[in-house]
Amino acid sequence: MSRTCSISNKKYNNANRVSHSNHKTKHRQQANLQWKRFWLPEEKRWVRLRVSTKVMKTITKYGLMSTIKRYGADPSLIQG
Repeated sequence: MSRTCSISNKKYNNANRVSHSNHKTKHRQQANLQWKRFWLPEEKRWVRLRVSTKVMKTITKYGLMSTIKRYGADPSLIQG
């Protein structure tokens, strides 16, 4: 399984490690992904998704279905 957010498709960020002598080497910054259960009131069940913490905050504010529409994710993502 790849390290991508289920809703926003957020992946890693390419960055540089910079030494004291200003020598730069490539480095990957992984997204802060967490497994989280969300309650679907329409279907009266829990859904377990791997999402970034930024998306968690958005879901808390707007709700799960609204967030999926906001990010343009596939609604079949939460189907049983």
